[in-house]
Amino acid sequence: MTKKMNVESFNLDHTKVKAPYVRLVGVTEGVNGDKVYKYDIRFKQPNREHMDMPGLHSLEHLMAENIRNHMDNVLDIGPMGCQTGFYLSIFNNNNYDMIVDTIEKTLQDVLEADEVPACNEVQCGWAASHSLDGAKEIAKEMLAHRKEWHQVFVE
Repeated sequence: MTKKMNVESFNLDHTKVKAPYVRLVGVTEGVNGDKVYKYDIRFKQPNREHMDMPGLHSLEHLMAENIRNHMDNVLDIGPMGCQTGFYLSIFNNNNYDMIVDTIEKTLQDVLEADEVPACNEVQCGWAASHSLDGAKEIAKEMLAHRKEWHQVFVE
């Protein structure tokens, strides 16, 4: 039996999931009753495929900037080190359908973008590593499977 780990995703059997999907990872409640909801937005099948860094980096910039146009309670959206997805943290909103609709709108924004926000040496730590076309291709692939986002595990 595998030892239970502190990090939720380390306890997830990555051989049993079917990307792409959007999955609620967990809920943390603060001392004042506010709740933080963390989502796993999985773009690529773990251990079989991954996002290339320039496209992923640009997608991160585009999603981080644009998601806040659709939802005002976003704490953070950031890429996974394995390059297969992103984590989204929001507060006081447990409406799954609203979350996936917001992700869909944000990815549509990526397809319509003509530049990567903050893609310069002043605002970005590795400005040379970007690909708007790569970000658009990743977004397009994810959107093509929109009806499947609720299905996390292989049946």
